[in-house]
Amino acid sequence: MNKTELVNAIAAEAKLKKADAKAALEATIAAIAEALAKGDKVSLIGFGTFGVVEKAAREGIVPRTGEKIRIPAKKVVKFKAGAELAGKVK
Repeated sequence: MNKTELVNAIAAEAKLKKADAKAALEATIAAIAEALAKGDKVSLIGFGTFGVVEKAAREGIVPRTGEKIRIPAKKVVKFKAGAELAGKVK
């Protein structure tokens, strides 16, 4: 499912105009991104939790040459599905 299909599904389920559903989805994504940028967690009961975790620096290998390289530390977004969502995916 892509963003357009998700907007259409939201509009149909919530009986909204597609423009309103798109605005709501974009506002939701922006709010989640802003919270994560601040280092906050976003918990949606029944759906899951978004958070930021720090990945430590590590050593990697370039597959083509076999050369060892240093991969710097970075922050990444992590999502953990809630029990209700996980139960629907079987």
